[in-house]
Amino acid sequence: MNASLSRFETAVDHVLTHEGGFVQHSRDPGGATKFGITRETLSRTKGRPASVTDIRRLSRQEAISLYRRLYWDVVRAEALPPGLDLAVFDLAVNSGPRRAVTMLQASLGIEADGIVGPVTLGAAREADVPATIRRLTKARLGFLGRLATWPVFGRGWRRRVLAVEHEALRLASLPSSSSRNT
Repeated sequence: MNASLSRFETAVDHVLTHEGGFVQHSRDPGGATKFGITRETLSRTKGRPASVTDIRRLSRQEAISLYRRLYWDVVRAEALPPGLDLAVFDLAVNSGPRRAVTMLQASLGIEADGIVGPVTLGAAREADVPATIRRLTKARLGFLGRLATWPVFGRGWRRRVLAVEHEALRLASLPSSSSRNT
């Protein structure tokens, strides 16, 4: 990854390597997606029902903007340690911000209330980040493995989650001055 990229740009680039272009898989409960953005998500942001055509027309820049506002900012990823920011952000994209936060909190051993506030941020700053990333990966794979759609999508999900873990651990190991840009 380019060192001049912000932490968000680095994370969203990684997420977009796993979220392809337009997809409409009959077994995906999310329906039509593009760059991982579902019709439901696009409908919320547009304030009206989004059509499959709206999804097809979604630009990469619009998707990135939605990722920043609806996922990165909501889970307060910029305030998390490097590496953990990516792991929580990708989890939020895949399984929703609230689930990402409660799984993070459980991985930190604190009350899982779904709110990223001072307690969560303090625990994240004090945590062994690589160990937290590994616990979060294990919890995430456990959650995904219990979904009815695991037999259809499990192999790809597993590959993605392990790739995110690998990159998150790499980011966590970088000197803090080169990985703190937001």
